[in-house]
Amino acid sequence: MATYDLLIRNGNLVMLDSIFQGDIAIKEGKIKEVSIGKNIDAVATREINAEGQHILPGLIDTHVHFNEPGRTEWEGVRTGSRSLAAGGVTTYFDMPLNSTPPTINKEYLELKRACSEEKSVINCRFWGGLTPENIENIKELDENGVIGFKAFMSPSGIIDFNHVDDISIFKGMREIASVGSLLAVHAESTVICDQLAQEKQRQNKTTAKDFVESRPIISEIEAVSRIISYAEATGCKLHIVHASSRKVVDVINQAKQRGLDITVETCPHYLSLTLKDLEEKGGLAKCCPPLRDEEEVEQLWEAVANGEIDVIASDHSPAPASMKEVINDDFFSAWGGISGAQTTLNIMLTEGHFNRNLPLGKIVELTSTNPAKLFGLYPHKGIIAVDSDADLAIVNLNGSFELKKEDLFYRHQQSPYVGRTFKGQVTTTIVNGAIVFENGSITTVEKIKI
Repeated sequence: MATYDLLIRNGNLVMLDSIFQGDIAIKEGKIKEVSIGKNIDAVATREINAEGQHILPGLIDTHVHFNEPGRTEWEGVRTGSRSLAAGGVTTYFDMPLNSTPPTINKEYLELKRACSEEKSVINCRFWGGLTPENIENIKELDENGVIGFKAFMSPSGIIDFNHVDDISIFKGMREIASVGSLLAVHAESTVICDQLAQEKQRQNKTTAKDFVESRPIISEIEAVSRIISYAEATGCKLHIVHASSRKVVDVINQAKQRGLDITVETCPHYLSLTLKDLEEKGGLAKCCPPLRDEEEVEQLWEAVANGEIDVIASDHSPAPASMKEVINDDFFSAWGGISGAQTTLNIMLTEGHFNRNLPLGKIVELTSTNPAKLFGLYPHKGIIAVDSDADLAIVNLNGSFELKKEDLFYRHQQSPYVGRTFKGQVTTTIVNGAIVFENGSITTVEKIKI
């Protein structure tokens, strides 16, 4: 009789196009057996009876800002990775800009890697930055394992991570194409946003609605259209992050139809929050691009259902509470970033599966399989299959809960979702065969091999 480290029995295994009841056997961090409809004849050091629950491939969050090293007063790897684990995420990609120093060369990449490997309870990968100053560092960053490169077409808000002008991004894209990597782009027009913001502020128009109007959808469309033309000229693979509107997605899909290698991400907040939430919740709901209206939310969900969006990622961008305050109704002054690492799956289940009949397999595709394929991690990750990594989320779809401040693992326990009731609850998260989260608590006390 076979012996395993962990046996998960009687769970509903969620595949892309089907759901089966079965068992999963895990040894040395890998899935060794998957049995559909019958029990695996084996023993294990630990068994989990998942009867009545659903087992998903662990989520891969391709867009988080953990700010370490150097800015852990905003968020750190220890708290950030635990919040992801509580949300069923088993791998994250950390953005390059919020740490001090930013991840723009090999030396700074190694600083970030050391922090993460010491403190993370889940798997981690790293974005390299593209700024006007580091084009010559693209090759060394790629050779040292960055998952891709990130650039801002408008100011990032971080003084030591400059946004790219047209010439530097074109040169950078040539370098990125030459090493076979991809460029992720924050696409908003500096000209449009700056001019509209200055006009609003001169007129003392600083409400939530004024802030949103200063960063209109056409700003995203202009920037996306421009970067698409550069991609066609350079051959650089593109990934557009946090698209806030289906109108932006339409431009990207037109480029796809022309044969351009381009993908698009949106975020849970664009699928669940609106301008009304920004008005009511203040700085907790401020982000860039900003939240849109209810019609835009519904149109984005239609794009999700139709397969027009490739990836759902949190864009977890935390800051201390003092930086999120809106003073004298001036929404331009507060930090733009939403804390959402812990709630991606909750939103996709509640708003997507239960409220809009989005299949569970589609959620797996958007949050796990597609990210794994796009970034070269498939089939080790993003699927429940023999020889894949044992990265799994076990979810009780019959459970519901009201998110409370004390439930959050963030360094700063703040979120625009506090007080919201969610359907579907993560009960267990497994990373490389180790149980790291179970029944509301982080359970690992040893370093996870990442």
